Amino acid sequence: MTSTDHPAVAPRKRRSWLVFLPLLLFAALAGLFLLRLFAGDASRLPSALVGRQVPAFALPGVEGLPRADGFTDADLRQGHVTVLNVFASWCVPCREEHPVLTRIADNAALKDQGVRLVGLAYKDAPDNVRTFLGKLGNPYATIGADEKGRAAIDLGVYGVPETFVIKGDGTVAYRFVGPLSDEDVAKTLLPEIEKAGR
Repeated sequence: MTSTDHPAVAPRKRRSWLVFLPLLLFAALAGLFLLRLFAGDASRLPSALVGRQVPAFALPGVEGLPRADGFTDADLRQGHVTVLNVFASWCVPCREEHPVLTRIADNAALKDQGVRLVGLAYKDAPDNVRTFLGKLGNPYATIGADEKGRAAIDLGVYGVPETFVIKGDGTVAYRFVGPLSDEDVAKTLLPEIEKAGR
């Protein structure tokens, strides 16, 4: 082996290690992404609307569905707290959340305070909304159809389900991202409704 053979061997070893560098960088970024995804609380995503007035909108009702006359932003400024739930029939977590919403709607203490639960049907066809609520029941005082998703965009909705607590003057007091559980209602939603009603 001559002295001229050594320089050719060293770059080949260096090149073989550099081939794995993009894979290592990808693995590190993927690990960081997964850590942030599962370590964070999605319900704490920031909302620019909390503490501000709901945006102007007018939602029609869901055709052929009783108690689904639609509503406007002015209906959320009637002096009582409103719980606005954004849902869709195609949303699996919305199905899981539905019994919890029914218990909220049936809560006698909330009824006594004048709290209303209203629904926003997000990017959903009327037939599908009717079928969904026909099977699971309709806990909403009224429902607005947001077939194009414009009102949800204005509210800053990331995805469904999301739930907003709105003060009687139309100020967004709280926003919960994801499906509500009974524990979420007891520990978070009910205290936020109480604060909003003061």
